[in-house]
Amino acid sequence: MKPMDRIPEKATNSAGVCLMRNAWRDEQHPSFINFISNFLAANSFRLNFASIPADFIFNCGGSSVAFIFVTSLDSTNVSEIFARTQLLKQQFAHLYVICTLPTKEQNDLFVRSYFNSGLELGKPAFVPVKDLEMGFEKMLRIAYARGVCKREDVTTKLKAQREQYVQTAGVFQRVVTSIPGVDNHDANALNQAVGSIEAIAKESKEHILENTDLSADKAEVLSRFFRDQKFYLRPKIN
Repeated sequence: MKPMDRIPEKATNSAGVCLMRNAWRDEQHPSFINFISNFLAANSFRLNFASIPADFIFNCGGSSVAFIFVTSLDSTNVSEIFARTQLLKQQFAHLYVICTLPTKEQNDLFVRSYFNSGLELGKPAFVPVKDLEMGFEKMLRIAYARGVCKREDVTTKLKAQREQYVQTAGVFQRVVTSIPGVDNHDANALNQAVGSIEAIAKESKEHILENTDLSADKAEVLSRFFRDQKFYLRPKIN
């Protein structure tokens, strides 16, 4: 196994457990099971076999992630695959479907079947791959990433950052719309084209006209507001 095939080295400090469904194992070629075993060992994951509903369950960093691993898709099993997906998505909070699609015909069959299945887009996520080895590597990387997110509480941090952004955007909106003649649409245009309040204060009337749909009068007001003390200190009349 090449070093580049391994997930980041930090995984060796937080080894996880991979559970493989007995029935799935029995359907695969022994060489592929050997590949999986070696790949997991190289990344400090322990492999166990069990009678579980999903094909794989990874426990990593306090997170449990389930996978359906479709190694062969054709017209005889596609309906069963999507029916099983509908069932398992009710049982697992984090479920992914790895689908091996080496040919255009299989890919076309998958696309048609997916949009006829009634599944909500992205729930669960389907991960199409070209070959079996790529599919298992994708699976391990997804499980590892979810483990890192759980361990470092990434979801909570992102939520806090998003709330902070919303609050900051609200302040920007209130400040800019306090300028005489500037409305919410103008504030949004300035935010996208120019940026911060500090940037707006430094921009010329010409630059504002070139990069937004503000009128010449409004661009003039903005320019004067940040440069003419008598102008920006006078009371605003609504």
